Amino acid sequence: MKQAVYGLGLYVFLCLPPVVTLVESIMSFHMHVQMPLLIIVGILMAPFFQKKLSGFFENWNHNGVPGILLFTIILAYWMMPRTMDEALTIHAVEIFKFISLPFLAGVPLRDSWRKLGKMGKNVIYIVFSIMFGFMGWLYVAAPTQLCNNYLIVEQKTLGWGFLAFALCIIIYFIQLLFIDESEYE
Repeated sequence: MKQAVYGLGLYVFLCLPPVVTLVESIMSFHMHVQMPLLIIVGILMAPFFQKKLSGFFENWNHNGVPGILLFTIILAYWMMPRTMDEALTIHAVEIFKFISLPFLAGVPLRDSWRKLGKMGKNVIYIVFSIMFGFMGWLYVAAPTQLCNNYLIVEQKTLGWGFLAFALCIIIYFIQLLFIDESEYE
């Protein structure tokens, strides 16, 4: 239950208007700090929901695939340039961001990850490295401004951040192939 309290505290902090304004003023912070922290809020709060709604999670997400698909869809939605713009200009989209990332991405991710087999986790590593690599290429190589609310230099910085994430996932995935994790448990 301590994790849920920490998650709630982080959620309240991230919802404070000065924090929202500060984090959303820089494109990379908006995408690579605020959004992952909102997902972490859901990851921290997941045990509370799993305990209170154990039957729901067991029936709806018994093998982890529906939950990880929901997580992937929500994450892909928020990676699009238009949704970042709309989150800044349309209040309902901003509210959806603060609901969808913790509760439709973070909670299902934690519930699904332990249920997925090694093959499922490997597929997720590959899919996300490709997705992050593609988004990085898109943001870096686009000759025009993709988001109306951010400068093109911020767009390119965001793209390099995506490429760095993709590289980190690939390195982590490769080390998983060569290291036996059971030796370290």
